[in-house]
Amino acid sequence: MKHIIATDNAPRAIGAYSQGAVFGGRLLFTAGQLGLDPATGNFVEGGVAEQTEQAMKNLKAIVEAGGSKLEDVLKVTIFMVDMNDFAVINGVYAKFFDKTPPARSAVAVKALPKGGLVEIECISTVG
Repeated sequence: MKHIIATDNAPRAIGAYSQGAVFGGRLLFTAGQLGLDPATGNFVEGGVAEQTEQAMKNLKAIVEAGGSKLEDVLKVTIFMVDMNDFAVINGVYAKFFDKTPPARSAVAVKALPKGGLVEIECISTVG
């Protein structure tokens, strides 16, 4: 059984997808989150550090709306348009997963939606 997650604390989907979905009441899958302000739908001011911070806040909001918390995240995937930004992204990311970080992949991509600099998604346990 699939349960769709929708929260006003993260940006609305900009396509044919959900912010997140819980499967069988046990696993939560999020859509990739950009550094968009949920109130305006625009990117936060600044560069890759600020976009990463906001993307993580958006991810956290979806995880919590799905009945989980960041401590329960199993796997994260980070997409960035410039691998030279890895150290900055990693520094911001580490503030959200300081005790028991999940497994993670980080890859460079040619482009992200709306011209974003970083996009982050995760899989988490629920309950």
